[in-house]
Amino acid sequence: MHLLIRGGLAALVCFSGPVSAQFLADEEANANWKEGEVEFPPAPAESSLREFFVSSASPNTFLIDEQTLSVGEDGVVRYVLVVRTPGGAENVTFEGIRCNTGERRIYASGRRDGSWSRARNSEWAPISDNSYNRPRAALARDHFCDGPAPPRNRDEVLRRLQQSDGANPIYR
Repeated sequence: MHLLIRGGLAALVCFSGPVSAQFLADEEANANWKEGEVEFPPAPAESSLREFFVSSASPNTFLIDEQTLSVGEDGVVRYVLVVRTPGGAENVTFEGIRCNTGERRIYASGRRDGSWSRARNSEWAPISDNSYNRPRAALARDHFCDGPAPPRNRDEVLRRLQQSDGANPIYR
């Protein structure tokens, strides 16, 4: 019996070592992470907006501006999000998502004249799947991230968005 317990403990140590080492390496990488320079994009053009599915519970239309989509060397996926309500209101934001930490950041809000207004609170925050963050959760889960890994490049994200064609029946 003691041999079985000792063997089990030895196996646990052997197999958990690489996992915990990876976790510690990720923690260290995140502690040393530095965000790259962020340049505000041009205002979104109607011709470059692509609808994506968020939730059948929301009456709003969610669009991403394909021209502003980028994957930075810092691993941040940046994009312009456009949310349109059935009543005609429109909200435009320039945002970023970090796949490896599951965080989002809003850099700025769009103005009607096409300029940007820097966000007052532009800190990285966890992406939670609540009504406010649901578009970000859908983008991270369905289009941007492979678990904690960011997409390889912009073309990969565009391909994923185009394959979904504005709706993802899996999550309806």
